[in-house]
Amino acid sequence: MIYRLIYPVSYNKRTRKFLKKHPEIRSQNQITLQLLELNPDHPSLRLHDLQGRLSGLSSVSINLSYRIVLRVIIRDKDIILVDVGTHDLVY
Repeated sequence: MIYRLIYPVSYNKRTRKFLKKHPEIRSQNQITLQLLELNPDHPSLRLHDLQGRLSGLSSVSINLSYRIVLRVIIRDKDIILVDVGTHDLVY
């Protein structure tokens, strides 16, 4: 089952800025997005729902330090990307 990743302008802007500061994870970020598109439930992504002010959003791991925050709309197979950054930055 293939999902459709939606890249809002705000996400693209944050990602460009983030990857400029952390170019060493560019390939890991790309691999994470490809895997997310193919199988959001893949164990290495560690997809989980967020709580509190981020309730309604989910998160996946790029690696142990970096996350992508997203909104998963399973009904339409859409995944809307919201934010990318360190654990403390995106939460």
